[in-house]
Amino acid sequence: MSLKVYNTFSREKEEFVPINGNNVGMYVCGPTVYGYPHLGHAKSYISFDIVYRYLKYKGYNVKYVQNITDVGHLLKDADSGESKIEKQAKIEQLDPYQIAYKYELAYFKDMERLNVLKPDISCRATGHIIEIIDMVKTLIDKGYAYVTSNNNVYYDVSKFKEYGKLSNRTIDDTLSGERINVADDKRRPEDFALWKSADENHLMRWPSPWGEGYPGWHVECSVMSKKYLGDTFDIHGGGMDNMFPHHDCEIAQSEAANGKPFVKYFMHNNLVTVNGQKMGKSLGNSASLKDIFEKYDPLVIRFYTLLSHYRKPTDFSDSNIEEAKKNYDSIVKAVSKISSLDDSFEDDSEVLEIKNKFLEAMDDDFNTSLAISYLYELVKIINTTSDENKLKNINNLFVNVVEPILGLSFKQNNSNQESKEDELIKYIIELRTKARNEKRFDLSDEIRDHLLKMGIILKDGREGTTYEK
Repeated sequence: MSLKVYNTFSREKEEFVPINGNNVGMYVCGPTVYGYPHLGHAKSYISFDIVYRYLKYKGYNVKYVQNITDVGHLLKDADSGESKIEKQAKIEQLDPYQIAYKYELAYFKDMERLNVLKPDISCRATGHIIEIIDMVKTLIDKGYAYVTSNNNVYYDVSKFKEYGKLSNRTIDDTLSGERINVADDKRRPEDFALWKSADENHLMRWPSPWGEGYPGWHVECSVMSKKYLGDTFDIHGGGMDNMFPHHDCEIAQSEAANGKPFVKYFMHNNLVTVNGQKMGKSLGNSASLKDIFEKYDPLVIRFYTLLSHYRKPTDFSDSNIEEAKKNYDSIVKAVSKISSLDDSFEDDSEVLEIKNKFLEAMDDDFNTSLAISYLYELVKIINTTSDENKLKNINNLFVNVVEPILGLSFKQNNSNQESKEDELIKYIIELRTKARNEKRFDLSDEIRDHLLKMGIILKDGREGTTYEK
């Protein structure tokens, strides 16, 4: 069975045929680094990690590019107003670059704990200002953009006749009421910013032909994808909330500037809800991965995320996670029984049939939900058979197929041990805090120094004591 991919352009599953032979270019919109990663990030980047892993498993040469948005993303995705990063910098009384770097590190740390592979290229918007200015110049020269009296540069949506072809919106559908803080110097409300003039209070700014300013959010992705993957590439991924306006704007910019089709397959993951309600910071139900990992093993979160297809919403609740943990633990328990078996065996037809069904599910638009259902068939066999050759086949299937594709480990105690170790460290920190409160500083220093010898670094801050291993 050939790989089928759901293409948002056609709203259908299409056979996956790369543009350039066996080589695949894939670009996924990365995080805006102004806060700790949350469940929505987990859903999106686990989803495209599966795509990356499975394409590599099938033998494709994949070049995976993911950006870091560290400038230009304004509050509520507006064309004017305050930057998300600069606002957080004021709250934490830090430089915006410190904020961006702090949360970029937090992002990669949390992704590593979820066993999300790093992209081949991770590129920051601030590292591509020269290229951004060049693309804006090209769009102005071609008549797709205009400079205002306020030294802002906007894309003229009316000049790109196919604007909205991804989301299926027309210009008439794009009402000004759907945009927050519509700038008063635009020709029409639906036009979007390519370059914004920076006032004296704006901390992140660069010289340009239009004065000091900073790039619009949408143009950054057009520039970085072009630089690393070319004018046209295979897969562009992101959350479905980015379809409009972000991805529609990328298409308009890139195809106008380059004169070529932008992307062959657009893929969008669905969103995360919490107890049936849309997750959002403004609703007070946004859960950071940092906090969630205090309660749940990261691989349990990954397993739970994969229980729903990437194009389906994932509803987060304690009861759902506990049920997923129970199922994950049952697979781990079974696989651990056979993990020490050697790899000398003859093919078993029953196990081979399950393997083929697993791969057929993955070929059907990366259907991890269906693929995981076949693992329970393997668990049943493990728990009921004494056929050592069959068990060796199952062990081989988990080690060489299931784990590399799903990014899960079914080895006993790996993450459980880490969790117990973390619990012990936290308890020791509590004892040290108690000693400090009682002014028993000799004891608190002794605890700190002993942990340091073990490679555990304590960091005392205003919000308490944290640690690094």
